Amino acid sequence: MTVRTRFAPSPTGYLHVGGARTALFSWAYARHFGGTFVLRIEDTDLERSTPEAVQAIIEGMEWLGLHHDEGPFYQMQRMDRYREVIAQMLADGHAYLCYSSPEEVEAMRERQRAAGEKPRYDGTWRPEAGKTLPSVPADRKPVVRFRNPVDGEVTWHDVVKGTITISNRELDDLVIARPDGTPTYNFCVAVDDWDMKITHVIRGDDHVNNTPRQINILNALGAELPQYGHLPMILGTDGEKLSKRHGAVSVMDYPEQGYLPEAMLNYLARLGWSHGDDEIFSMEQFTQWFDLDHLTKSPAQFNPEKLDWVNNHYIKQADNTRLAALLEPRLLALGARFDGAPALPDVIALMKDRTNTLNELAVAAMLFYREPAADAALLDQHVTDAIKPALVQFAAHLEKVEWKKEAVSATLKETLAEHKLKMPQLAMPLRLLITGQLQTPSIDAVITLFSRETVLTRLQKDL
Repeated sequence: MTVRTRFAPSPTGYLHVGGARTALFSWAYARHFGGTFVLRIEDTDLERSTPEAVQAIIEGMEWLGLHHDEGPFYQMQRMDRYREVIAQMLADGHAYLCYSSPEEVEAMRERQRAAGEKPRYDGTWRPEAGKTLPSVPADRKPVVRFRNPVDGEVTWHDVVKGTITISNRELDDLVIARPDGTPTYNFCVAVDDWDMKITHVIRGDDHVNNTPRQINILNALGAELPQYGHLPMILGTDGEKLSKRHGAVSVMDYPEQGYLPEAMLNYLARLGWSHGDDEIFSMEQFTQWFDLDHLTKSPAQFNPEKLDWVNNHYIKQADNTRLAALLEPRLLALGARFDGAPALPDVIALMKDRTNTLNELAVAAMLFYREPAADAALLDQHVTDAIKPALVQFAAHLEKVEWKKEAVSATLKETLAEHKLKMPQLAMPLRLLITGQLQTPSIDAVITLFSRETVLTRLQKDL
């Protein structure tokens, strides 16, 4: 069997974190077996589906690098196929025309609720042997209902949740086409999975109730059933369903906040799946290891601090030239001035170990791309008359020292020894005068990233 998986979002909004995890697991399972990953856009909800949402989903998939092998297929472009299948189901007796009005259906359900029964369509228009159907209303267009089995059960082995059984008496005769002829969600999904030869359906557990309906439709069509796996939801740190109040839930918010796609993928992979104690792994390793046996049954909790930790790892591992291309627009937005400033990849090499996101890295790197503006009170506190002779001497040495970190470090130590000072006594005022900040990486590394001219100008300005 050739494995064929699909990711089938509805374009009613952005690609959210839960959808991205579903896409990742479906993609990885196909990749693990050398199969096919299909992208399908389920856009039959005309009131809520938008081209902007379609684009947001595709952009999110591209940013994550979850490239599809087939598609994207759009359900709205498959209407002729759905009508063909509905016509065949009507002809075969697997579906029937129902002329009950919405008001009549609601009234029958109210009566059932009042009687303590499960509300469902009562089969008024369902053909049965020896049954006389009501007269067809002249002014009413029918819906098409699926003739759901009355007896028996629907049982499937869910690859995440285990065996699930639902009685057919719990299921309604589902509307599969509206009065205007447009097909409904569960019908379209079943036909699509059949036509696209999907072997494994991996999706959120909010779809569990849809599964028996889709299985019955597929059985009526004589289609081979895919295997189903329903992933538990992702919760916020408070144990509630992940939502906007927990921070970003749209995947495309994360590149804006300075996260790398490989970090996001690595983090999402651990939300509901594990491989021993491994926390950091490449996508090549993930697709090699991934299986459905190690998906967890319990909800996963989204931990922003853990994501930061993973992102920090990938920032430290990333090529500095690549990071520079991602960082430059962020620096420009902060007002950076690059003329005469250190090369950005060199600055990144020095600063990146200290930051969790590219946005944090941009803020930290700004000390090299703006004029220092130290607080006057801090200057009075650290650039004292007692320290100025050492600063003057150090500046004089810098005029002729080799412009390398090791040489500047040696000069700094000589100056400390001559003036009987400890490192903070000299390093703090140097930081303030050169960068305007008290917190920087090693001062000798900072000094040698700047040009000699820049450092001497800034030191001599206030001495």
